[in-house]
Amino acid sequence: MESRFSMLLLAMAVASQTFSLSLRAELLTATMQTPPPAGIGYFKLGTTRNPAGHEIGVNSRSLLFDGQPVFPVMGEFHYSRTPAGEWREELLKLQAGGVDIVATYVFWIHHEEVEGQWDWTGQRDLKRFVQTCGELGLKVVVRCGPWCHGEVRNGGFPDWVVAHKNWKLRSADTNFLAATKILYGEISKQLQGETWKEGGPVIGIQVDNEFGGSPNYLMALKRMAIEAGIDVPLYIKTGWPPMKTPVPLGELLPLFGAYPDGFWSRSLQAMDGATWENFTFRITRTDTGIGNDTLTMSQNGDTSGTEKYPHLTCEVGGGMPASYHRRMNYDPRDVEANVLTQLGGGSSLLGYYMYHGGQNPDGKLSTLQESMATGYPNDLPVKSYDFNAPLGEFGQFNPQYYWLRRLHLFLHSFGAVLAQMPVTLPDLRPKDKTDFNTLRWAVRSDGKSGYVFINNYQRLQPLPEKINAQFKLKLPGGEVVFPAKPVTIPADAFFFWPFHLDLNGAILNYATAQPVGRAGNTFYFAKTPGVDAQFDFDSHTLIDGIGLSTSFDQVKTSRDAAITLNPRSGRPIRIVLLSEADSLELQISAAGQAAFELPQKTSTLPVAAELLQTAGPVREIPLHMKSHLALAPNDADFTNAAIWKIKLPAGLDFNLHPLLRIHYVGDVARLTLNGRLIADNFYAGREFDLGLNRYATEVGSGDLRLEILPLRQDAPIFLEPKARPDFAGRDSLLKLQTVEIVNGCTVQAD
Repeated sequence: MESRFSMLLLAMAVASQTFSLSLRAELLTATMQTPPPAGIGYFKLGTTRNPAGHEIGVNSRSLLFDGQPVFPVMGEFHYSRTPAGEWREELLKLQAGGVDIVATYVFWIHHEEVEGQWDWTGQRDLKRFVQTCGELGLKVVVRCGPWCHGEVRNGGFPDWVVAHKNWKLRSADTNFLAATKILYGEISKQLQGETWKEGGPVIGIQVDNEFGGSPNYLMALKRMAIEAGIDVPLYIKTGWPPMKTPVPLGELLPLFGAYPDGFWSRSLQAMDGATWENFTFRITRTDTGIGNDTLTMSQNGDTSGTEKYPHLTCEVGGGMPASYHRRMNYDPRDVEANVLTQLGGGSSLLGYYMYHGGQNPDGKLSTLQESMATGYPNDLPVKSYDFNAPLGEFGQFNPQYYWLRRLHLFLHSFGAVLAQMPVTLPDLRPKDKTDFNTLRWAVRSDGKSGYVFINNYQRLQPLPEKINAQFKLKLPGGEVVFPAKPVTIPADAFFFWPFHLDLNGAILNYATAQPVGRAGNTFYFAKTPGVDAQFDFDSHTLIDGIGLSTSFDQVKTSRDAAITLNPRSGRPIRIVLLSEADSLELQISAAGQAAFELPQKTSTLPVAAELLQTAGPVREIPLHMKSHLALAPNDADFTNAAIWKIKLPAGLDFNLHPLLRIHYVGDVARLTLNGRLIADNFYAGREFDLGLNRYATEVGSGDLRLEILPLRQDAPIFLEPKARPDFAGRDSLLKLQTVEIVNGCTVQAD
């Protein structure tokens, strides 16, 4: 009895000590240095000045505009995957979301599917697309290939190129380069008059994609582009995979990427490999997971000399499509937290892939999607390239659009200074993928001021709250400890806080709220959910500030100013602390006017679906001989699909941009119109949409049919936990839940 009592006392003492330790403030430390001057002068750019006298440049930390640092936002939008009649409205949505630069692939197979027969018409009209971007004030980066990937058949190579077995593709092979020279010549014709030096919007081109072989090939492509007349400030390559022999210094800017998770993984488990690292902060830029179906990157590491270039990105995952074997369905927070770690990890160009989804065009000889039947690693939908992007394939708004727009407001207001701030990692960092207790954070600073970035979120892995957190930043001029009282970092939260931030002459020592943007002398912040908002100012920078309280605690959210101050060196400033919802609705125009967007209003109408055929025998799912991955169904398999005839309501108002929205559970669904495939969907727990405006002339009286194959309980595929249905003991499941019209998926853009 005594022994048990002693053990109980010991356990209580240990518990008490643990509890007291958990209440003790944890000083999270990082040591900053005054960064050396940015490297400049070794970049081999094209013509950098346009006829208006504006100049684009580069230093080792960022892009420059007229000699000053800038922090632009780039979004991928494939012109040939969207009808030309929709380009202007969709580009306005990109612009309203804070995108400054549009990146787009030129898929060779979309333009010369038959050798010698070039097609630059309709939605393949690159020149018209670039001109439309220019009319809206958007800059353009053209990703020229010849190999692009982009989940296109043969990675973008036409079949006739692949058929030349004696050609060594993606090399200095003279026959291959001769064909590529013709491609580059055709691209040059499309871009004539549209480059930066000619007063146009095209500021850069990318040569090839994801290439890790000899740099001689990439340099040959650059020379070929210049000889073809494509003279632009920026010549680009993807920074992954690492190259054993680097490209000569300054010749090609490497752009990087990072995704929360990928359909390309061979695994049927979530977050395979080193993907978890994209939810931490790190100095290395190469993501080993990206494209690991065709690349073999065993460990994170950058090509020698990468640190001499700015940390620019072109493929931060705006979403992720479902391949047949791996059905991705990101939580919006997966995207948002991954973007935050890229920003906190040193990026000075946020480039999203994709920012706007699309649809594969119809081919003359074949379908144009990636498939294992063509020797590529994955089966993708024939038509859909929605990508679950911020803007879907029909222009639908996904939740991450609004969060990213808020971030872009910040970059437009404060990004020029942030772009020159290197990243510093803290003294204590997570040891491995199982370390959920060490806070993930980083600092970007110029040695005097900066931002603390915090990510306490990881995809499909809840992270606990971190209590009594307090930051100790060791700057060259002295230490900064904030907040004044320790705070709890909420579970699954991600945000950033400023220190020594200059607000028009008033120095904000720190705030436990996230800066959003400025409109004139009004500065907007967003309250960090679950954390009291504190604003602490340097009294010496305020009129009559000495001796007065310049620390504001538990500030309340409002659309009106919560704090008004008079800096010694400027006009009065106003601090507005917004709620999370209000901060996502804030818009600031180019003229500096602030307004709050009205919440998007949509309406729904039920749609009749007449069952024409019940599903036949459940499909046996074959496996690929080499990869042993599940193969997608073909047309013959759909003879056993359940089929419904869709009867649209009379008098549809196409001015409301109606979407046909289908909620179902099954394996694969597709829509046909008068016997022609117009949309398809691998079930991943998301809705299946069809933009009806695209088919307005025929959909009202046409034969619109929905076909769905049953989902096997034992299907060798990855499904997100939230998407896996309850089979209730059955071997397969097929359920059409609702069919409806959703109206009003538009945005008001300035």
